[in-house]
Amino acid sequence: MKLTYDQALNHAAALCSQSERCPGDIFTKAQSWGLTEPEAARLVGYLTSEGFLDEARFARAFVNDKFRFEQWGRVKIRYALRAKGIDDGLIDEALDEKIDSDEYIATCSDLLIKKMRTLNLPLSPSDRARLLRFAAQRGFESYIISKALHSLSAPS
Repeated sequence: MKLTYDQALNHAAALCSQSERCPGDIFTKAQSWGLTEPEAARLVGYLTSEGFLDEARFARAFVNDKFRFEQWGRVKIRYALRAKGIDDGLIDEALDEKIDSDEYIATCSDLLIKKMRTLNLPLSPSDRARLLRFAAQRGFESYIISKALHSLSAPS
């Protein structure tokens, strides 16, 4: 679909009003609407100056949503934000602000408990390796996974 600059601006503003958007995604979308690269850059610049787009706000919302609802770990969240072109400093700030370390370990433990229910007890070394891979695929760091596994296997 080919849009004029004004039509694309209205459409992009409406998209940004619905939910947080990444400037890179809006830039790509604007180009798919038929805008040239300079026009798409101008559109993103205007939306940023008017407060429709904000990378820091997007990063915080993304971290919050992926951790709370998808139960992703820091590694996977960081990777996804980097893929969207978000600055590492903003990623670090968002991760520190939105993820409490105690809640982070508890989330990892909860995921491991749910996964353990599908395995036979007592856990064999291959089952422990399966749990480690599972949590690593969710984006949790190895030392967090080890901490969570240790707390699950320790007698209460």
